[in-house]
Amino acid sequence: MSDEVPITGEPGLDLHEWESERASIEEDVHEDPAAGLGLYLDLAERMLAAHGYAVDDSVAREGEDPELVVSYLAARDTADRAGIGEASGAEVATALEDLNAIFETLGPASES
Repeated sequence: MSDEVPITGEPGLDLHEWESERASIEEDVHEDPAAGLGLYLDLAERMLAAHGYAVDDSVAREGEDPELVVSYLAARDTADRAGIGEASGAEVATALEDLNAIFETLGPASES
């Protein structure tokens, strides 16, 4: 994806870029929650990776915070189903709430 924000390795700078991207995505979520879910999911994946989470490696995942990873994977499943019209609005809303919890966990409070 060409519009992804690269990981700089500088937590303060990454955090600022992630917050800016998140604010931009929020506008999309209000217009089309299912489409916004995919954008939020991409951002959450990059944030998790920057914090050392290996969400696509089940062996490496075992030692990580299971709640964050489970929430991310559930949201990814919902986004996949929403992409083919098989997720309800309530499921999309729950996935968005889960991703927001990830952002709050990995956001400013985790950097201090």
